[in-house]
Amino acid sequence: MIGKTKDAGWEIGVSKTVAYPLEQVWEYLSGPGLAAWLGDVRLEPEKGAPYETAEGTVGEVRGYREREKIRLTWRPKDWDHESTVQVGLRPAGPGKTVVVFHQERLAGPEERAAQREHWQAVMKLVVDGLAG
Repeated sequence: MIGKTKDAGWEIGVSKTVAYPLEQVWEYLSGPGLAAWLGDVRLEPEKGAPYETAEGTVGEVRGYREREKIRLTWRPKDWDHESTVQVGLRPAGPGKTVVVFHQERLAGPEERAAQREHWQAVMKLVVDGLAG
């Protein structure tokens, strides 16, 4: 999930298996943990719903499947373009879940490298948040 693709442009993916059941991970990421990966915002779980975080990131929900994924456009206030961000979950055995952050339509290799660092830091926040 790295590099440049024909359809999505520059993209990045970060994944991690966590020792928590999928239901618990979903409840966290779609509730109190939303701030860890998206920002201070209330997200309407319906396609086309716009959002704006307290930090100034704007976008709209493109897909929302309970206990599976949230896909949205993502444009921080200092960017001149939007990208697409998705957080996805899948079971990884008893009491374990794979968490995947994927971002596409990035401007180039420098932005991709910066976003890799961003999503790696976000993943650490999510893991710490799940641990309580």
